[in-house]
Amino acid sequence: MADSEKSLWEDVLLDAQKVIELDPLSHVGYRLKHTALHGAQRYDEAIEAFEMMLANLDNARDMQIRKLREQYTSPSKADGVIQKVVNVQLDTAPLRLLNTTTGLLCDRETQISAFKTTTEYKKLLLSIMKHADLPREIITDVVAKYFGCVMLSHRWERKEPLLHDIKDKVAYQLEPVGGLRKLQLFCKKAHQAGFHWAWVDSCCIDQNNNVELQKSLNSMFAWYYHAALTIVYLSDVPPSSKSGALTKSAWNTRGWTVPEFLAPKVILFYQQDWTLYLDNDSHNHKESVEIMHELEDATGVDAHALIAFQPGMRDAREKLKWASTRVTTVAEDIAYSLFGIFGIQLPILYGENKENALGRLLQEIVARSGDITALDWVGQPSSFNSCLPANISSYAAPPCALPSLSEDQIQAAVFSLRHTVPVELASNFYDRLDNMSAARFANCRLHLPCIVHRITEVRRRQDLAQETHFAYGVKADGVHDLLITTEETLVQFSWARPTRQTFFLVRPWDRRLLDLPDFAEQPAFDDDAVDLPDPESPLDHSHSFAKQEQIDSECRSRALRLIVRLGQPFGAFLLAQQRGGEYKRIASDRDIIAQVKDAASVHNMDIRTLEIL
Repeated sequence: MADSEKSLWEDVLLDAQKVIELDPLSHVGYRLKHTALHGAQRYDEAIEAFEMMLANLDNARDMQIRKLREQYTSPSKADGVIQKVVNVQLDTAPLRLLNTTTGLLCDRETQISAFKTTTEYKKLLLSIMKHADLPREIITDVVAKYFGCVMLSHRWERKEPLLHDIKDKVAYQLEPVGGLRKLQLFCKKAHQAGFHWAWVDSCCIDQNNNVELQKSLNSMFAWYYHAALTIVYLSDVPPSSKSGALTKSAWNTRGWTVPEFLAPKVILFYQQDWTLYLDNDSHNHKESVEIMHELEDATGVDAHALIAFQPGMRDAREKLKWASTRVTTVAEDIAYSLFGIFGIQLPILYGENKENALGRLLQEIVARSGDITALDWVGQPSSFNSCLPANISSYAAPPCALPSLSEDQIQAAVFSLRHTVPVELASNFYDRLDNMSAARFANCRLHLPCIVHRITEVRRRQDLAQETHFAYGVKADGVHDLLITTEETLVQFSWARPTRQTFFLVRPWDRRLLDLPDFAEQPAFDDDAVDLPDPESPLDHSHSFAKQEQIDSECRSRALRLIVRLGQPFGAFLLAQQRGGEYKRIASDRDIIAQVKDAASVHNMDIRTLEIL
């Protein structure tokens, strides 16, 4: 503040003091005093003067003067308004944060107390006291700017500082060795960028507090998503590196870094010496075409998802593929790190083992979405459920790619089927599949709706045997003969030498084959776009009949289109019945591709929901 301006406000303050001395019970002198102190940026005193003004208004004898009090808010009420906004802001922030100015680790209460000592808080408090209807957006902007947090994404080194290493200590004063030097330089970068708060996973979580650890890991994605900035530190990328160094960084191999680059809106990559990667000094590297293209190549995540990722169940199989080559120090973390990506929260149970953790995640995906693409994998089966893989690496290979028919080919096949398949039978078959429930899990058991083909013969092929796998020739009702390779030893049987154990070749039911519209993508009714008939008016019966004929024709066509699709090659599961009547999936080392012999007989297929262990 210039000396002249300061002198001006001091003069106003003297005048205000004279007015107060003349009439201590009047609100006018204190209002003038408040104005002078506010102008002089002496906010604590300005608040006190304002409180005195309010007290005098409350006690005024003149009703007109007392009524002026209604346009103002008390400090306690103003603070309550701010506190509500602060609570909303901190709902999506980590529990503990590092103060980038002091280097101290602060809990929520300390963060809020620090805010109340700032000029920003005092100015906001005064604004609300003087304007009770101050727009919430203004309050939110001030709070968000102060509490904006910078998150660190990094690869853990051999010695990272933990909570007990920095608790009640000034981080900047600790010996800068190993992870402590990284912590100090990170906090300094956050401070230089204008942020008061920073977060590092190694030292801002109490690893020994199970409740806090549970909440933190389940909230991690949201924290990165709502962060003001995420800094990625590439400890193995040398200074002045060229494009391509990011791809080779070990940071790209870690499991937890997947949500850490997907969730943030604003991200900056720093090299080993804490200079910006590729000398790109833009405020957000997600806006850098060059860096995002490199990250796309390194991660397999398309550029749109990198820039504007939304958590949820959509494209579940693709998201699992993103994490399929990642590794974590703790085995269960490969599953826990993906909870936020799918928008789910589950118990964190360290010690349950990797298969169980992954199994619970996959079970939740199938249960919530009905999406069975997570069942499309090749590799070792999980002890959690035989329809799920033991390792996330089983999703590294792309899903089974099958040939698809063009629209002209489908139309030609439908025309042919009209002469060989009774339309009524096709429609009934369609309705049966339409009424099938979605796949679901209960107590680690998968209830899978599927089209079933009973296996009639299994014979080992010695000529095709491998060192670790057996080859079997398989015959099943209604499908062409198959060759299946597996590590498991199967019972050999045929019509001549039957077995009491039942084997099925099944096609997991996928509702997308019904050719139904995606209701989520349908536009809402536009009141101006469609003229709905008056319910009291008589309908034109001939028009109604023609409309019904059109609907029936579309239904018949859809039923026949389904028959055509079911006649195409499909990814199949081999199931073996267990003693309790349930089934177990027999894993193969490659996709099992089957095809029905006669598409015209598809409508006679067996449809069931099988319980799979």
